[in-house]
Order: sequence, then structure tokens, then C-alpha cells
Amino acid sequence: MASITGNRLSLHRRLQFLQEHNNSLKSRISQLQHLANIGTISYMIAHEINNLLTPLSSYAALALNNPDDKDLIEKALQKTVKNSARAAKIMESMLSLANGEEQEMKETQLNTLVKEIFTCLCRDFKKDGIVVQTDIPEDLCLWCVPVQIQQVIMNLILNARDAMLRRGGVLTIKATEITDAVQIEVADTGDGIEPAHLTSIFDSFFTTKTNNSSISKHTGCGLGLAFCKKIIDAHHGLISVESEPNKGSAFKITLPKPQPGSI
Repeated sequence: MASITGNRLSLHRRLQFLQEHNNSLKSRISQLQHLANIGTISYMIAHEINNLLTPLSSYAALALNNPDDKDLIEKALQKTVKNSARAAKIMESMLSLANGEEQEMKETQLNTLVKEIFTCLCRDFKKDGIVVQTDIPEDLCLWCVPVQIQQVIMNLILNARDAMLRRGGVLTIKATEITDAVQIEVADTGDGIEPAHLTSIFDSFFTTKTNNSSISKHTGCGLGLAFCKKIIDAHHGLISVESEPNKGSAFKITLPKPQPGSI
């Protein structure tokens, strides 16, 4: 009897030790996950800052390299100021998104968002042999956080350009309104994506841009599309891709329209 009682006490102590150890491991995992989230957010912000600094640097260099052209300098500085203000809004929006804060959604014309993107990009796509075609109804509006959706579309446009830098091609941006949603498509005729990569394309840190596959100035960090998905998810929308190697890619976004009485 004493032996049975002793065994029970030993098992109880062992179970208590394992429970405490398990709780300690859960606490450490939670802390590590928090650090991982901070790291991912930091990378995402760095990725977007890089997209914003490239045109700002180009405008500044344009002004410095043409000291006698006052009109050109004024235009370059105006664009620099405008883009700097936009960068501040984007950073504020990204931090709010990372912190899970609610941001104001409003009705916004899609054409306006797209036109502003090409104004910010500075370099004319024609110089890279890329033809841009848009098919967006003039009065088509989105219910969204404008600066966030603009960043999603900009990321898709930049990816499309990178995919066509080798031989040029056609970039198509089109949109249509259906019963309860707006559908946007950004398509290119570039390198395309291998079938095996399609299921991972929206995963954080997954990239198909490597030193061997891309002729752009930098390789990918695998956060642009993950950032896009995070934003579309926050808008209760969907983002998907269809692609074939050497035939290009088409990214499709579906954003719901607000229902009557929900605003």
C-alpha cells in the first residue's frame, strides 16, 4: 500500500513538473512569436520605404544635375514634396495596420489612385519597352482605405515591370463592378511564375526574384505580396493569381462594396 501511495505521489510530482515546463515553453513560444511579428513588420516597412525612396532619389538627382533649368528644378521639387507627404501617410497607415488599429474607409475613385501611382513612379515605362493599358470606368469607386489599396496596386505594378524588364511587354490594369463587389486585375506578359511556386506566392519571405532570375537592381525579400494579402484581408477581400512561365501573370483583387445601412 505504501508503495502504491509513493508511486502516486511520484507521478503527481512528475505531472506537475511537466505541466510547469509546458507552461514555460508556451510562454517562450509566445515571446518568440511576438519578436517574429515585429521582425516581419519591420521588413514590410523597409520594403515599402524602398519603393518610396527610389522615385524621391530620382527627382532629387534630376534637380541637382540640371542646376540651370529652373522650371525642371521646380517641377522636381514639387514632386519630391508631394511624394514625401504621401510617404508619411503610407508609413502612418502601415503602422496602424501592424498594430491592428481600425482605419477610416471611404469611397474613392480607382482611376485617381492609379494615376497617382504612375506620377509617383517617376520613370516612364516606355523607356523599358513596356506598354501600359488601362481599362477602368471613370466613375468606378472603391470602399477602402485609399493609401493602402494604392500601395497594393503599386506593388503589383512594380512586380509586373520587373517581370518584363528582359524583353518589354504589356502591362494591363482593368477593373469592373459586379453585383456586390469591385474586381481589379493587374496583368503582365512577362516571365510568369512556375506552377510549383503559385501556392506559396503570398507567403512571407517567399520570393522568385533572385540574382539569377531578375535583372532589376535588387532581389526580392518576399514581403511585397504578403503585404498585399494582409491589406486585402483587412478589407475583407480576396487576392489571387493566375500565371504560366513565359506567358505572364494576372493578379486579381475582389473588394466588397458596403451593403445598404452598413456605412
